[in-house]
Amino acid sequence: MRVLAIVGSLRQGSLNRQLAEAAAREVAALDPGAEFSILAWDDVPLFNEDIERPAPEAVSRVRQEVLDADGIWFFTPEYNHFFPGPLKNLLDWLSRPVSAKQGQVLNDKPCAISGISAGGTGTACAQDHLVALISFLNMRVMNKPRLTVPSGFSKVKDGKLELGDSQPYLKRQAEAFLAFLK
Repeated sequence: MRVLAIVGSLRQGSLNRQLAEAAAREVAALDPGAEFSILAWDDVPLFNEDIERPAPEAVSRVRQEVLDADGIWFFTPEYNHFFPGPLKNLLDWLSRPVSAKQGQVLNDKPCAISGISAGGTGTACAQDHLVALISFLNMRVMNKPRLTVPSGFSKVKDGKLELGDSQPYLKRQAEAFLAFLK
């Protein structure tokens, strides 16, 4: 089983990247045969129909990684009650048909959503907006459980995310997502 994490923040040390790394550890503990990788997509250009065909190499690469995955796990921050613009750009690229024979790569792809933010509501608003978009793109969304971790900076010790009381919720979501993918 292949799980591909898409982290909405491009910053290498982001809390959401660290949350994805924690999810990778949970998945490995639950199913040692499962593969969990984090998509590298910081080289995907802004969507522009002038460069859509042929697709830039970075776009072709991320499309293939999405196709090869059994499920997508989104980890999104919340910027002004929404998910980040770069993540929307990536989804715009992934939503476009690959060719006349092959549609868009997100169609019917199972997915889960988690997020951590500095604010007190976690990433609930951003997640709801993301669900609206990916549902429109015909992804199969695991709506329950979702993970929203509020007050993220209070969970950082010496630059590292320590989930503390949120850890059992991450484990529960990992268990549910692995079952959702079977």
